[in-house]
Order: sequence, then structure tokens, then C-alpha cells
Amino acid sequence: MKRIFLFVVTNLAVVLVLGVVASLLGVNRFLTANGLNLGALLGFAFIMGFGGAFISLLLSKPIAKWSSGVRVIDQPSNADEAWIVDTVRRFADKAGIGMPEVGIFEGEPNAFATGAFKNSALVAISTGLLQGMTREEVEAVIGHEVAHIANGDMVTMTLIQGVMNTFVVFLSRVIGYAVDSFLSKGDNRSGPGIGYYITTIVLDILLGFLAAIIVAWFSRQREFRADSGSAKLLGQKQPMINALARLGGMVPGELPKSLQAMGITSGVGKLFSTHPPIEERIAALQAAQG
Repeated sequence: MKRIFLFVVTNLAVVLVLGVVASLLGVNRFLTANGLNLGALLGFAFIMGFGGAFISLLLSKPIAKWSSGVRVIDQPSNADEAWIVDTVRRFADKAGIGMPEVGIFEGEPNAFATGAFKNSALVAISTGLLQGMTREEVEAVIGHEVAHIANGDMVTMTLIQGVMNTFVVFLSRVIGYAVDSFLSKGDNRSGPGIGYYITTIVLDILLGFLAAIIVAWFSRQREFRADSGSAKLLGQKQPMINALARLGGMVPGELPKSLQAMGITSGVGKLFSTHPPIEERIAALQAAQG
């Protein structure tokens, strides 16, 4: 969950910053100088949308390391670390990807994979996961994370986020222009007014949250695929089923303290969940052939 959550939050922040910079540079005035230039606006929205998503993707690995306190295992210092590195290497070879960086971090049961490229990704495992699971179950979780990398999930989510961003930027400015035009009837001024700026900022945020719901839905589908990918890497599905059942009885790892206020775990927040319920994931694996 942390992998996609950090990506979405970073993306939202980047897009908002790019929007402020564009306003300061007078881009909005250019777009509305002689009526709304829809062609130029669409190009602007595309650059803003995909620019924000790809910047977030490129920052995903260092931000994940920093926010989780990941210590990259350059040289294993004990048997557990050596086993983790060997397991990641074995699965990476089997999946046909380059060896990811391998890290460990202190905390409750958790694990994630991230990175902009398949051949230079990061797989990180928490100490809580190592202590609370059998080796076979940890192996299944590692397989799940390697499957995310092999499936290109971060790039896929980036493309989806980029499309969502483009629509958000485009629609917020079209609506902002319409609101501003209504409020400024009879005024003899050139360029957008306060109504445009307020409307676009508010809609950037509100539509950004709606886009996050769509991105979260796609993320949930990728989780099912990564579960299946882990079963294929191990040659059997039972270890992944056991690992999920074990996770269902554990207290999940917390988000970084700076992001805890953004954590949503119940009610309407289920729409923002990047992972399906454990029961659904287990049922999907049990129903899968093989």
C-alpha cells in the first residue's frame, strides 16, 4: 500500500507545484488571452499531467527509502539478510529482470517494491515481517513484490495517473474559465481573474481525489495479478495463501508519521484503498487453476 500511496501523494504535490509555477510564469494568461485556447490547453494539460506522474515515478525509490528508513543490504551482515538477497536474486532471475536493490527496515509487518525501471528497482522487507512469518511465507511475499516489478506495475500506474492528471488539469481550467467568464461579465480586463484561479485550485484538489479513486481501483487489480505472479514464481499457490492469511491476523505496518493523517481505512475510504481485502485475495488464489 505504501508504494502506491506515496506515489499518489507525491504526484498530487508535484502537479500542484507545477500548476503554481505555470501561473507565476503567465501560462494561464496565454491560454485565455483571446478566449480559451482548447488545443493549447490540452497540450498544457498533457505535459502537466504526465510530467507530474513521471517525476513522481523517478522520485519513488528515494522517497520510499527516506520515508521508511530503508537500509539497503550492500553486504549481508547475517544469515537472514543473506537469505533475503539470495531469494530476491533467485526470483529476479526466474522473472527475467535485473537484480533489484534489497533493503530492510524496522517496523510492523510490511514489504514493498518500487522504482522507475524493471532492472533497477527496490525490494524492501520489514523486520516485523521477518519475525512474524515462516520463511516460506516471507518467500511468498518477496515473490509478490518481485512480480510487481516484473509486471511493470509502477510504470503502468504512472501511465494511468498521467491520463488522470491530464483530465484533471484540462477540466479544472475549462470549468475555471467558464466560472471566471460568468463572474466577470461586463469587465474590460484581459487574462484570467480571481474566479479562474480559485476555481482551478479547488478543482485540481477535488478532481485529484476522484482521480486517486480510479488509480486505487487499478492498483487493487494489480495486487491480484502480483499474488498470482508469486504463486507462479514459487511453483505453488499455497505459500501465498498462507502468507495472506497470516497478514490478515497481523497489525499492518503504519504509514510514516508525516502521512498518518492521510491514512483512510474504513467507510468511504475503502474507495482509496490500494489493496483488495485479504479474503478476496485468498479467494481469487484458491479459485485460480494450478
